[in-house]
Amino acid sequence: MAKSSAKSNPKKTVGRYVDPVARGRVTKRRPAGADRSPHWYGWLILNLLIFGILIIALNYLSVLPGSTSAWYLALGLFTIFGAFFLATGYK
Repeated sequence: MAKSSAKSNPKKTVGRYVDPVARGRVTKRRPAGADRSPHWYGWLILNLLIFGILIIALNYLSVLPGSTSAWYLALGLFTIFGAFFLATGYK
């Protein structure tokens, strides 16, 4: 029995080696500037860090209304945590 020639279809869809394009496994390239953060994102991180440190410092100096309070400490730590959380996504 004669074997049929597979030369008519150069891109196979089954077999040992299948072209990645034929399988649909090729990821399209993204533009070079597509993975950049907005200009204001870095400033937001910096402002949150400074605000959190300032709230904690002013709390311990008893400058804020209500004397020293655990709520001011929580607010300062929350804003610092928020800044670190945003910094993980900065590109």
